[in-house]
Amino acid sequence: MAEPVEVKKIGLWTSTSLVIGNMIGAGVFLMPAALASFGGISTIGWLFSAFGALLLASVFSKLSVLVANKSGGPYAFTKAAFGDFAGFLVAWGYWISVWTSNAAIAIAFVSALSVFFPILDQSPIIAVLVGLSAIWGLTALNSRGVRASGKMQLITTILKLSPLFIVILGGFFFFNPENFYPFNISGKSNFSAIAITATMTLYAFLGIESATVPSGNVKNPEKTIPKATMIGTIITTVVYLLGTVVVMGMIPANILSESPAPFADAMEIMSGDWGRDLVGAGAVIAAFGALNGWILVQGQVAMATAKDDLFPRIFKRENKHGAPVLGMVIGSFLTSVIMLLNFTDGLVEQFKFIVLLATLCCLIPYLFSTAAYVLLVLQEKLAFKNTVSVVSLGGMAFLFSLWAIFGAGEPAVFYGFILLMSGIPFYVLMKTRNKDKD
Repeated sequence: MAEPVEVKKIGLWTSTSLVIGNMIGAGVFLMPAALASFGGISTIGWLFSAFGALLLASVFSKLSVLVANKSGGPYAFTKAAFGDFAGFLVAWGYWISVWTSNAAIAIAFVSALSVFFPILDQSPIIAVLVGLSAIWGLTALNSRGVRASGKMQLITTILKLSPLFIVILGGFFFFNPENFYPFNISGKSNFSAIAITATMTLYAFLGIESATVPSGNVKNPEKTIPKATMIGTIITTVVYLLGTVVVMGMIPANILSESPAPFADAMEIMSGDWGRDLVGAGAVIAAFGALNGWILVQGQVAMATAKDDLFPRIFKRENKHGAPVLGMVIGSFLTSVIMLLNFTDGLVEQFKFIVLLATLCCLIPYLFSTAAYVLLVLQEKLAFKNTVSVVSLGGMAFLFSLWAIFGAGEPAVFYGFILLMSGIPFYVLMKTRNKDKD
C-alpha cells in the first residue's frame, strides 16, 4: 500500500510553486497603479511588508519541522501548542477565509479574461458561467490528487512569472529616475504613507503557509517544506519589489495611478500591442493558478481538521487518488454561492467586506502560529541556548501579525471576531458527538 501513496506526493519545486502561485494572483498586476498615488515612498512600504513576510516564512519553516508529517498548516501548529479549541477556531476561520477568497479569485479571473473577451464585461450571466466553470473545472482536477493539482500549479506559476520577469528585466532600459520625484506625493507624512502602503502590500503575501498545509502529501516534508516556504517567499518578494520599482520608473505617477493594467502598459512601451496581450494573458493565468492552489488548500485543511474529529467526517473521506473530494465539493459550492452574490445588484459592497473579513480570518492563524512556535520550542527545551533568538523571531512575527490585524480596521476586526465565535456551537456539537461515540 505504501507505493501508491508515495506516487501521489509532491517535491520541492511543486511545493515552491504552491507558495508562489497562491501569493501571486491577478492582483499583483494592478498593485503599481494602486501605489502610484503615494509615489516612490511606497517602495519602503513594500520593504516593511516583505520583512514581515520573511519573518512569517521563517516561522512556518521551523514549525514544519517541529510539527512534522501533520497536514493542516496553521491549524496543525495551533492544535499542537494550544489544544483542540484553539486549533478548531483557527481551522474554522482559515477554512472560511479560503473558500470566500476563492470567490474573489474567480471574479479576478473573469475580469482578467474580459480583456480578450469583452462580452464578459457586458453579460453578467456569461461571466458567472465562466467563473463557475473555472471553480468546478479546477475542483475536478484537484479530485485527482495533490500530484495532479501540483503539476497544474507548477505550469501556471512558470507561465505567470514569465511576463513579469520580462517587464522587470527589460524595463530598466526604459527607466526614468525622475518619475520617483518628489518621493512622497500622497500629501501625508512620510510615516503615514509608509504605514498605509505597508498595510496595502502585506495582503499580497497571504499564502506564505501554503506548503505546510498538505504536509502529509509532500516528499521529505521536514526538508522540503522549509526550503519551499523560504524560496517561494523570496522569489515572490523579488518579483513584487522589482516589478513595482520598474513600472513606476517607466510610467509617470499621474498616468500610472489611472492605469487599469500597469504591467501591460509597461510591456506595451517595450514591445507594442503583442506585449500588452502577453501580460494580459499572464494575469489570466495568475488568477487561474491561484484558484487551483487555494482549492487544494481548502480541501486539505478541512480534511486535517476532520481527521482530528473537529470537523464532520464527510470532510476526511478520500477517493482512490487520496483527495478529500466531498470536502472540496462543499467548499467549492460555498465559493460558487459567494461568487453569485457579487453579480447581484446591491450586494457588491457586502461582498467586498466579506473578502476583508476573509483576509482577517487568514491573519489570525498567523498570529496563533507565531505564538505556537515559541511555545513548542520552549516546551521541548530545544536549543535552549538559542532561546533569545527563538523568542525574538516569534515575537517580531507575532507583532507583525498583530499590526496587520490592526490595519484591517475596526469593522473587520469586530465582525471577524463574531465570525470566529460563531463556530463555538459547532465545536461544542463536535465534542459532544465524539464523547457519545466513546
